Amino acid sequence: MASDDRTDDHDPNMPDLGDAIDILTFSQILEMDDSEEDREFSKSIVYGFFEQAEETFGKMDSALESRDLDELYRLGHYLKGSSATVGLTKVKDSCEKIQRYGKRENVDGSAEPNEELCLSRIQSTLVSVKSEYADAEKTLKKFFDST
Repeated sequence: MASDDRTDDHDPNMPDLGDAIDILTFSQILEMDDSEEDREFSKSIVYGFFEQAEETFGKMDSALESRDLDELYRLGHYLKGSSATVGLTKVKDSCEKIQRYGKRENVDGSAEPNEELCLSRIQSTLVSVKSEYADAEKTLKKFFDST
């Protein structure tokens, strides 16, 4: 893997993927490709993430419907980690909020005993994270379709 050299903020060989995707993290995935022409390895990683995210969103919807904060905590934690691995910063940040609310905490980590408030916050954050995910998915699919 490449060293974390921040003296060059933007590699001219990398597309501008906007602020939803951490280019340093994403470029480390791209470095594992055997060929820049087909990007077979990185594409399989990213598209595998898309499948996991869609499945996890479905599970989150079900857990929200059944008011299962513990499951929402677990799913938020899971999706936070996998989205961070791919470099989806906005998705990661929103999943961290879902994780905290599911753990009956406020964003700052302080206790929040009001489960109704936690569920309400998860519901609105889930709407946001799905939108953030859709934007990132569109950007990444466009990137892979152009390679």
